[in-house]
Amino acid sequence: MKLSKQKKLEKAGWKVGTVNEFLGNPQEESDYIEMKLALSRTLKKRRIKKRLSQVALAKKISSSQSRVAKMESGDPSVSIDLLMKSLLALGASKNELAKVLTSKYSRETDG
Repeated sequence: MKLSKQKKLEKAGWKVGTVNEFLGNPQEESDYIEMKLALSRTLKKRRIKKRLSQVALAKKISSSQSRVAKMESGDPSVSIDLLMKSLLALGASKNELAKVLTSKYSRETDG
């Protein structure tokens, strides 16, 4: 948020803070969520780059299209295990996965 906008909001009586402050989440919870979202975005980008449909990916990992959709959308019911296994099935290396989990990209939105 731009500093000028933040000052306007605070002047109007609003409190400006982080998601963690609002929800009361510890930093490790936020880090975990960021990692899952980074893996989800990477899965979708890799699937599209390989020109696979969600159905084709689902068959490749013995799952369903709806599960792949949940994986790609960052649904909280999806485990990191499944995201990692799916990325490995699409040819991602351990080094690539490590970069996804530790890069600035893990904190960015789609773009």
